[in-house]
Amino acid sequence: MARYGGWVWIGIVWWIAAILVGPAWAERPNVVVFLADDAGWGDYGVNGNRAAHTPNIDSLARDGAMFERFYVCPVCSPTRAEFLTGRYHPRSGVYGVSTGQERMDLQERTIAEAFQQAGYATGLFGKWHNGSQGPYHPNARGFDEFFGYTAGHWGQYFDPPLEHNGQPVRTKGYIVDVCTDQAIAFIERNQNKPFFCTITFTTPHSPWAVPDEYWQRYREKPIEQRATDPERENLDHTRCALAMLENQDWNVGRVLSKLDALGLRDKTIVFYFSDNGPNTHRWNGGMRGIKGSTDEGGLRSIAVMRWPQHIPAGRRIPGIAGAIDLLPTLISLASVPRVGNLPLDGMDWSAWLVSSDPPPPPERMLFSTWAGRVSVRTDRYRLDHQGRLYDMEQDPAQTRPINHEQPQVARRLFEAVEQWRRDVLPEGRPMLLPGNVDPRPLPVGYPLLRTWLPARDGQPYGNVRRSAPAPNSSFFTNWTSTEDRIVWKIDVLTEGTYSVELSYTCPEADVGSEIELEFQGERLRAIVAEAWDPPFYTNQDTLPRPPAESPMKEFRTWKVGTIRLSRGEGELTLRALRVPGRQVMELLEMYLVKEADK
Repeated sequence: MARYGGWVWIGIVWWIAAILVGPAWAERPNVVVFLADDAGWGDYGVNGNRAAHTPNIDSLARDGAMFERFYVCPVCSPTRAEFLTGRYHPRSGVYGVSTGQERMDLQERTIAEAFQQAGYATGLFGKWHNGSQGPYHPNARGFDEFFGYTAGHWGQYFDPPLEHNGQPVRTKGYIVDVCTDQAIAFIERNQNKPFFCTITFTTPHSPWAVPDEYWQRYREKPIEQRATDPERENLDHTRCALAMLENQDWNVGRVLSKLDALGLRDKTIVFYFSDNGPNTHRWNGGMRGIKGSTDEGGLRSIAVMRWPQHIPAGRRIPGIAGAIDLLPTLISLASVPRVGNLPLDGMDWSAWLVSSDPPPPPERMLFSTWAGRVSVRTDRYRLDHQGRLYDMEQDPAQTRPINHEQPQVARRLFEAVEQWRRDVLPEGRPMLLPGNVDPRPLPVGYPLLRTWLPARDGQPYGNVRRSAPAPNSSFFTNWTSTEDRIVWKIDVLTEGTYSVELSYTCPEADVGSEIELEFQGERLRAIVAEAWDPPFYTNQDTLPRPPAESPMKEFRTWKVGTIRLSRGEGELTLRALRVPGRQVMELLEMYLVKEADK
């Protein structure tokens, strides 16, 4: 807590200063940031997709500015880390999307902290994906209010179980609508003071689930614009993604209408972008690559910003920009001091956005990495991860390498990539394979927060396995033997007695297993005494769920008992001492709640 206490005092100073300056406080703009999940550059009407219906998102480009070449990361959590810190994601310890690999190192300071310390109300609604346990949790990284989920993606889109400031809540409705409702309520509550509101949509990330009214508008819609690799396109997936985007656009419109109704339109900076390329092969302007690729199609994102009376309507930003630029740009536009002193990789685009006579965009290089691959983009060229050089002005689809025609350019960019690798990619940190658990321990006992230990963050041993190859939203199954165990590597920050809750299912025939939870010699034993065997949900998905994603069902909370946890690192181990049936249980998650905090 000491590392955060100093910032509390800084916030108090800012708050007092804001009261004293009076009018200057009132002039500070609100900021609303929308972030889509797995939407490609080509999924929007403003970028030429004739099947898409995104009038509200498109209006931000009409009424404000569009970044014509805006780049994010190949996958979700790295982009979010770059937005939050203004730094390339490997610097912050984010090198995966699950099993703890998505956590930002604690020395990183976020854009939310900057706005929070400047007296803004800060809120995040939807997906976080940069750490689930405090102090990685959004409530410990600058957000006063968090409503949504911290995992990489969520397996239940209708009536989803979510959390509000660390406490589990059960909601009614479609997940995008539910989180937007909460964002609108946050704006209403804070309409008389500056606010920083981040709305991180769940869609069009799979599973393919969208309210039926939207699906009915797309289920038989002709798709004339096809993917760059048309033979790899699933047209129903394309239709569902576009239906999800139309629902998302409706929710953007609800927020914009609320700003209008509260008289906040001219006082609010609104920015919209996505976190990576499209999650399936679909139309993307002919670019090569989709999500997971370091080619143009896996990295280029829509990026539109509106601030009436400050950003001229219809402005186009021709230079190359990216997620690392958002922190320096937004705090500059809002005149908010930065917190922390780690060097930024991003640049401030405010002059190009608001100036009546913006200068020519600077020449720069933007680097992208994923799974050991690195590519680099300049204004004109891209050197891909295999060292092939492309002229992006003449060949935006990356079809013809020109290394032999421009050997000096290729050599210069190759040397720049090698230098970037040395400067940015961490030495000694394991680049884990997907599904392998991050060796950094999970903090337990961070003040004011329950500790959530989901299956995706645990390590199964023996027969135990996850319910799907994608760890996020999976559960442990096939726990059949006393030789099996499940381990979470933890770091107990606050010593004391903790109540233990498990979310489980167990058919009647398997009731009676004796389980033991152990940490540093302390043990909690209990009998699985109550059956709970619900069916999998069969009516939630619009299209069949991809094989990599787990089916979902209703898990029951079991308050197992209490265990004494001593301060320090170690393995929290769950095993069975007796298994009378086919298996012990299926396990979704564990909660640890310090007794005094209940």
